[in-house]
Amino acid sequence: MYQIVPAAPGEHQIPGQAGGSPAKKKLSHEGRPLWMAGMLGGLLVLAAVVAWCYYSASLRKAQLLKAELLDLNKDGFIIHNQAGAIIFSMAFKSGTLDLDSCSKEESILSCTRSDFRKLNFFIQTVRPKDTVMCYRVRWEELQYKDSVEHAMAYNDSHWYGGAETATQYWPVRIQGEQEPQPFITSDVYSNRNAFGGILERYWLSSNATAIKINDSVPFHLGWSEKNRTLRFHARYQDSPFRPPEGMQAFPELSYRVCVGSDVTSIHKYMVRRYFPKPIKVPSPEVFQKPLWSTWALHKTAITQEKLLRYASDITKHGFMCSHLELDDRYTADYGEFDFDPQKFPNASGMFDKLRKDGFQVSLWTHPFINYDSINFGVAVEKGLFVREPSGELPALVRWWNGIGGILDFTNPEAREWYSSHLRTLKVRYNVTSFKFDAGETSYLPRQFSTLLPLSDPSTFTHRYTEMAIPFRERAELRVGYQSQNISCFFRIIDRDSVWGYELGLKSIIPTVLTISILGYQFVLPDMIGGNAYPNRTTGDLDGNNGLPDRELYIRWLELSAFMPAMQFSIPPWTYDNEVVQIAQKFTELHQNLVAPRVLELAGEVLDTGDPIIRPLWWIANDDEAAYKIDSQFLIGDDLMVAPVLEPGKQERDIYLPAGRWRSYKGEHFDKGPMYLTDYPVDLDEIAFFTWVH
Repeated sequence: MYQIVPAAPGEHQIPGQAGGSPAKKKLSHEGRPLWMAGMLGGLLVLAAVVAWCYYSASLRKAQLLKAELLDLNKDGFIIHNQAGAIIFSMAFKSGTLDLDSCSKEESILSCTRSDFRKLNFFIQTVRPKDTVMCYRVRWEELQYKDSVEHAMAYNDSHWYGGAETATQYWPVRIQGEQEPQPFITSDVYSNRNAFGGILERYWLSSNATAIKINDSVPFHLGWSEKNRTLRFHARYQDSPFRPPEGMQAFPELSYRVCVGSDVTSIHKYMVRRYFPKPIKVPSPEVFQKPLWSTWALHKTAITQEKLLRYASDITKHGFMCSHLELDDRYTADYGEFDFDPQKFPNASGMFDKLRKDGFQVSLWTHPFINYDSINFGVAVEKGLFVREPSGELPALVRWWNGIGGILDFTNPEAREWYSSHLRTLKVRYNVTSFKFDAGETSYLPRQFSTLLPLSDPSTFTHRYTEMAIPFRERAELRVGYQSQNISCFFRIIDRDSVWGYELGLKSIIPTVLTISILGYQFVLPDMIGGNAYPNRTTGDLDGNNGLPDRELYIRWLELSAFMPAMQFSIPPWTYDNEVVQIAQKFTELHQNLVAPRVLELAGEVLDTGDPIIRPLWWIANDDEAAYKIDSQFLIGDDLMVAPVLEPGKQERDIYLPAGRWRSYKGEHFDKGPMYLTDYPVDLDEIAFFTWVH
């Protein structure tokens, strides 16, 4: 049985006496204490006056260095809430302010010197609405200095946001000591310590504070577990960031901190104010029916015969399909835009048959042209590649499928050349859309030049995401930087077929919650069961022919059914009939229960940018327990999901926030918040609860 656990100054001379007479000497000795007392009193009065003046000046300076719940000192600043508690603190690590250079004019507090040099520093207070206070902060060096660094303390709060990472936690965990590194998009599958392909310069705190780093900053991020700080660092030296053309390489660190009444409302304000919104909801069919990819099942060994058989098996086993995704590798060489006649001898006929059988097909694409492709010479001649710093020669890059050039998406000619090939494929074969792979800055050369200079390398990622716009109904991207307005599906990076937090099953909820907080709501949670890569698959240990562990596959399937979209590759029938039945049950549950709610919320995203997949604190922002839960989530405000994410378990602890809840079994709970300990969840079940109005 499971248990319910409740959630605490001169001489005095006598007339007629000559100076130096005995009488005078006597009086002089007697008057000396009085003289000394007078001197001491005078000094005390003078000291009191000086102290009072100093105190008054200090008071004036203290008042000068205050601004609407913010206190500034030479080493940093703190922000209080209305009750006086410190909710945000930032330390200046690369220099201290000369407070004598500071002044205040209306809402702007500014200083013109640090300890050794001139600078432009200011904090401007802005109250955009009654419940929100914002502070614009800027530290700009006016003489040469290699870097500026501010350190944000955790202040016993929980922080969220930043970037997709290989080992993803919710809330963010500070582990070890990390020197600041460029905050730019990277492939975290190949570099597990980098920042991921989807990132934004935005963090949110359970203390109802949020911080957004300005676009102009050459931004590097580090952290310290010992000091419990995030290190915000600006520099051009030894960095891929470049100062704007015509500007000196003096680093500048600027950001805005906003404080609200609660974490949910301050996040809503930040998203509405600072994030672009999608302009259209992608294809409803992709939300309703699973898409089926060839990748995890066939990898690069896909052929025409295998694709047709895959489609036939989907139909034979009674599954729905939004579209088939033909992944790597259908071309003869990387960088070509037609089918390899050896592997696909009758591509037109294949597409005709698939269309006749009710299947739409999307194709894998990428920004690389390998040196052995017929298109490499074409791209060199036309000047379509990212170039070496001199701009004379194309820069060669290494990626997971070889060596080649990478298209320069700041170049209108390269964009049109690439798009025209995709349009030709779409028209010739009636292709429905494309899976845009890669796009991270980690695939740019260490030193490079583009037609339009890039101050921030991640702008390259943004330019690449724009290539998906013409195909957005069913397009899929795995990168995003200021790309929330690209109305397509954003896929989290490839998962390994393992249980844990490092690109495993447990990482999915923290990753989806993180990129949702960053404004990316049309989420594709990658393939059910993971990618089944050799040596990165739990099932390998069981001799299961390289398949993911059966139990892992089922639990992954159940979680995916409550995500915005489902994606199969390894099909259920590679296991047994029971797995097929469980898969049919959950694809139907997704279509009938989850998809209608997700589509309703997707429509709201266009106006609000609010997450579809939400953390528990979204509806329980005065509940400390809700801030730490990373294995449950909400769809909207009224459907809560609690999957089993541990091997060998058919029960789990579940946290119910305050409110009236009804379980999928029909049980009612109305005395929350509460924990349900060891709540039974069979292998073919996932626990979910609806909020009863």
